[in-house]
Amino acid sequence: MNVFNDHKKLYPIAGALFLTLTILVVIVPAFQNQKNNAPFPSSKPLTKEQKAGKLVYISEGCVGCHSQQVRNVEMDRVFGSRPGMPSDYANIGRTSIWQNTATLMGTERTGPDLTDVGNRQTSRDWNLMHLYNPRSVVSQSIMPSYKWLFEIKENPGYNDVVVNIPSQFMNGQSGKVVASKEALHLFAYLQSLKQIPLPEGTRPFEFLYKKSVSGKTEGTKNAVSLDGKVLFTANCQSCHQENGEGVKGAFPALKGSPIVNGDNLELYVDIIMNGYDARAEFGVMANVGTNMEFTENEVTAIINYERSSWGNNGRKVTAEEIKKIMDFVKIKSTAK
Repeated sequence: MNVFNDHKKLYPIAGALFLTLTILVVIVPAFQNQKNNAPFPSSKPLTKEQKAGKLVYISEGCVGCHSQQVRNVEMDRVFGSRPGMPSDYANIGRTSIWQNTATLMGTERTGPDLTDVGNRQTSRDWNLMHLYNPRSVVSQSIMPSYKWLFEIKENPGYNDVVVNIPSQFMNGQSGKVVASKEALHLFAYLQSLKQIPLPEGTRPFEFLYKKSVSGKTEGTKNAVSLDGKVLFTANCQSCHQENGEGVKGAFPALKGSPIVNGDNLELYVDIIMNGYDARAEFGVMANVGTNMEFTENEVTAIINYERSSWGNNGRKVTAEEIKKIMDFVKIKSTAK
């Protein structure tokens, strides 16, 4: 065949074949995917600060250790209330005119999945401490510190965001740790990562290989079968620590806490469901229970675990009494 010996014929034919295959294998399927998928009605595009934080996330290589995809297996339930769907990513646009869409789904979980981290961990104090030195809030963490996203100032300005880093993680440095705009943008992006609820009346895919007992398994109806330790580990431990001693100057201890051991269950439940911001020396606690849609069973399991751990000896509570308190707290918060 002379065509293989004539570059004037070979190159155009090879180019035409390559172009044809590109259209059939890449471009046509891409248009079909765009046609068949759309973002959820309640999804919102990223703000200017969140977009800037996404660029910081990319530049710092966070995607190398963190994924943003909830697979259709039971072990991924801790990262989201349902498996991921194409619509979860349909609202993601190009990074720039020269850069393709960055979905950041990831392929490895050296660190936890971040699909719903905007609901799981809403505390700005915790996130900034974690970025400055992960060991300050998670002692076993192998995540590198990102100290270059912060400054040390002797006299922070009025608008500076000061991060309360425990002295043992300051390496003998004096002054205050101040978050840079890059750190705040990264926090804003992490807060935007929230799994969007499906429209009312729509059933998600069920997780495969369900465990018989877990922290929040469908079909579990009472607090007795819920594991309070699992729930605490997934939702509370990052701030209050495994030993219940919290982080001095940042997050209060539950060990020996008068609230945990006391009889004011209304305050206790209110804190779990609606958060707490009453003491200046500690960071603001997010409304964890509301964000995670806790029922009375989950709240009861967490309270009983905290009341029976680390030397605490508070009275055991029942789901029935917690349900009444939750209803009252909800009414009270709505009336504010």
